[in-house]
Amino acid sequence: MAELIFILGGARSGKSTLAEQMAHERGGDDVLFVATAQAFDDEMRERITAHQLSRPSAWRTLEAPLQLAAALRSVPLAGAVVVDCITLLASNILLSLPDDASQAQVNQAVATEIDAFIEVLKSSQSTWIVVSNEVGMGIVPAYRLGRFYRDALGMANQRLARAADRVLLMVAGLPWELKQVNGSLMSHV
Repeated sequence: MAELIFILGGARSGKSTLAEQMAHERGGDDVLFVATAQAFDDEMRERITAHQLSRPSAWRTLEAPLQLAAALRSVPLAGAVVVDCITLLASNILLSLPDDASQAQVNQAVATEIDAFIEVLKSSQSTWIVVSNEVGMGIVPAYRLGRFYRDALGMANQRLARAADRVLLMVAGLPWELKQVNGSLMSHV
């Protein structure tokens, strides 16, 4: 049966580093790294290259900026699968919608993708380590697209946290255990 470990945190909190460490511990060289980033500019190309160079060369990579569930169904899975990250997946979905899309339409598009993803992972034997940003602790964005994004990502994070066996919150490089399979809450790792 699949195991889902969901890692949340702010930007540069150590989420990806922890995800990669956990994947290595659980899968060794049998890891599929699922990247949702798109290189739209030089800075993002540099970030993607740095991330690629930091991972073991034996790990396979799947680029899935959209249609994550469909992409995962098309490849053999591994002992451990890292999805980095839901934050960019939600952004990619939002930006693929018409400019006049409503909050309900954005939420539905993101929820549909997240629910399809959860079905894929449930039917596997892999350990899944999924990364996402926690964006609900800041100020309310001043612009419509930012509010739509924050709300849709918050909803996606809640869905994944409910489905997860374990939820960790990264703060300043420190993981805090929010949920374990046994349901314990708020104990630090």
